[in-house]
This record gives sequence, structure tokens and C-alpha cells, in this order.
Amino acid sequence: MDSQILGDRYQVQQQLAKKPGRRTLLARDLQTQELVVVKLLSFGSDFEWDALKLFEREVETLKTLSHTSIPRYLDYFELDSANGKGFALVQTYIAATSLEEHLKAGRSFSESEVKQLAKALLEILTYLHGRQPPVIHRDSKPSNILLGERSGNNVGQVYLVDFGSVQTLAAREGGTMTIVGTYGYMPPEQFGDRTVPASDLYSLGATLVTLVTGIHPADLPQKDGRIQFEQQANISPEFNSWLRWMTEPSLDRRLGSAKEALQALEQPPAKNTAPLVVKKPFGSKISLIKDEDSLEILMPRKGFSAEIVGLTVYAIAWNSFVVMWTGIAVFSVPFGVNIFFALFSLPFWGAGISMVWHILSTLFGRVWLCLDQQQIWQTSEIFGFNYKQKRPALRQDISRLQLEYLGDSRSRLIIWAGTQKYELGGYGHITEPELEWIAHELGDWLKVPIQFNQLPYVRKYKE
Repeated sequence: MDSQILGDRYQVQQQLAKKPGRRTLLARDLQTQELVVVKLLSFGSDFEWDALKLFEREVETLKTLSHTSIPRYLDYFELDSANGKGFALVQTYIAATSLEEHLKAGRSFSESEVKQLAKALLEILTYLHGRQPPVIHRDSKPSNILLGERSGNNVGQVYLVDFGSVQTLAAREGGTMTIVGTYGYMPPEQFGDRTVPASDLYSLGATLVTLVTGIHPADLPQKDGRIQFEQQANISPEFNSWLRWMTEPSLDRRLGSAKEALQALEQPPAKNTAPLVVKKPFGSKISLIKDEDSLEILMPRKGFSAEIVGLTVYAIAWNSFVVMWTGIAVFSVPFGVNIFFALFSLPFWGAGISMVWHILSTLFGRVWLCLDQQQIWQTSEIFGFNYKQKRPALRQDISRLQLEYLGDSRSRLIIWAGTQKYELGGYGHITEPELEWIAHELGDWLKVPIQFNQLPYVRKYKE
């Protein structure tokens, strides 16, 4: 195909890449004598309409972009030759080497270089996500990131290329989506046809994991959907923590924007603190209402669960046996002896009543935590009756919030007011993201520090 002229203007120099139905060529613009990149989409036996949709989206997106680190749109035309029919997209050629090629050549990257790369790419993503509508790349990976010649301690000019998987939120809202990306670099939500700006952060984080470990993310061990790269990476704890935050599989706990990620990278959280969710987790039934003068949290009833169903069946059997035992003891045993058997059954009655109460409070009980400018108080209620109320404490005595991770998906939040404490969670029906969200809201409203007895990722990786 060398020396072939496309569109009466672009003379092919060499083939850069090839996929079914698609080719990427290096060509020379005969009018300007500049090298350009020509991406071809050909109609053939393996042609798919989704490929045309993505190709046209790439063309329309590149037309709207103007950034020194992104290829610039130059031309678009139809092909109709003896070799077949199709479409061609022409864009500027960037004389740089991909990260993938650097890795294959045996190049390693220092933590300082990886951070430089991260900052440069986050600035590009900030530009893309700030467009109207936001542009989501959806395929950030080493082969799509180019590095120019480095100078001194600078890692070199960083470029983000190949917008063949690009998605705009307007396109998503307007119809169906095509699931694209590269396994190992795709966040979980992208497999489920749900892509948001934070999806690009996961892909970038996975790319950086490749740089600090030299291993493809898909080849690293995983646990609970998390990439476990720590043993393979020789980096600082702060950068380790930031990468975990970037590659968090849950959208609720991942960094939300490129700006936020850049700020967290440049100003790491203080030691012994963990990144906190700053928004209410999707689907949470917890009610949190606040203004300048008060903050009120309502923890809803726990509701049915397999544990409660099992306990209910057991409680019915237990209490039936206790009733039968007591009846026999009182009415079928001689007087005097029956009193002894009746008294003997009291602990069993206590256990049975305790089980019933636990079931009722689980199904119908609620917990209120209230604060105003003067004090804090906590109340538990069932059927509208208060059955447990902690003694109020002065708001000025609240010294800290303590978030504890207890294992087995259980966690609790403790609010310390002097020697008195108020607890939320601890039984598994309130998730860690919910407690972290509540802790953030309380810490922000009270202006008090949040302490962690164990970082979430330490707990999860050591279990």
C-alpha cells in the first residue's frame, strides 16, 4: 500500500496499526508536505455498524477539540477505490513514542516520572471532561499515551491519542451505548454500559499501575474487584494510597473528577487519614438534613434479611419450647417442685424475649442522631415510642470523630463528646461508604478531625 495516494492528497508512507475493518496509516500531505495520520474504516465482510457509529463520533469529537496534547482534526472524506469503500479521518501526526513501546523496550519509570505523567494526563482529562457535553475517552492505556523527547528531569511532552472509543454524555443520554475499552484498564461500570468522567480516572490509574509495576493490570492479583499491586510497586505510601483511590472499583468511593484527583496528588491527605466519599452513596436510605443551626440523621430500619428470617424461625421454635416447658412445669408437676421448674425456665424466657425484641427492633426500629448549636443527643424508637435515649452532651465537648473498620464488612462511627460517645453502624446494614459519607458531613459541619483506627484498604488487603 506504500505510495498509494488517498483522497488525491495523502501519500501513504507506512501502516501503523491494523484491526478488523480498520487501519491506521502514516501519510504525507502532498499540499503541505507534512506527515499526517490517516485512519481508515473499510466496508467489508467484517464490517459492523457500531464501528461506523464510533468512527463518526471520533470525527465529530476531534473537530471540537483544540489542545496541544491531543491530535488535531485535519480532514475527513469517503473512499471509493478498487481496493474497497469506506471513510478516512486525517489528523496531525505526533512524532512521539507510546508508553507501551517504552515498556517493551525495557524502560522503567521512577515515581517522580510517573507523577509527572499523571499530572499531565489529568490536565488533559480536565480539559476533556470540562467540554460541553463532557468528552470521555474510555480507552486510556499505555498504547494510547505518547511521550515526546525528555529533557533534563522532565519526563517529556505527554499526549493522549486514539479517540476511537470516545463517548460524550450527550450521546449516552440520547440513545444506546457501545461497550468499548481494553480489558484490565476498564472500570467495572464500563462493562455495565455505564460510563462517567470518573471512568477515565480508573483507566488512568490502571495505566499508572502498569508503569510502577511493569505488569499488565489483568495479570496482577485481584480481591473484591481491586487490583492488588502493592507488593510489586516500590513507591511511597502516599502515592500508593492515591493509586488505590484512582483504581477503586466502586464509583461511590473513587475520586470524582480529574480536578479532584490532581489536587489529591499534589496535596496528599494527612497521614492516618483515608479518602472520604463526599457525596451520598447511590441507593442509600439514610436521611441527613443540615443547615447552619442543626444537623439531623435518621438511620432507617434494617429490614428483612436472611439472618433475620433465620432468627425468626429459631425464635418461634425456642419460645414454643419454653411455653411448653413452663406449662408442663406449672400444671403437671407437684406443687413446690413446679415452682423450682418455673424459676428454672426464667433464663430461657429472657433469651426468648431478647430474640423477639431484636427481631422487632431490626424490622421496625429507627435511630435518630441530632445536633444543634448547644448539644448532641441520640434516640432509638420503635412504633413511635422512644425506648433508648442517650444522655445529651454539649456540642462544645465534641472533640473528634472515630471511624472504625471492624472486618466482615462491618464498620462504625463514634462521636466523642468528652467521655461520652455516640455510635452509628456496627451491625453491617450500614455500608462503609455510607458511614464515610456521614463522617465527612459531620466533620465538615462540626469542624472536628476524623480519625481512623485502620485504613480501609489496609483492612481489605490484609484480610
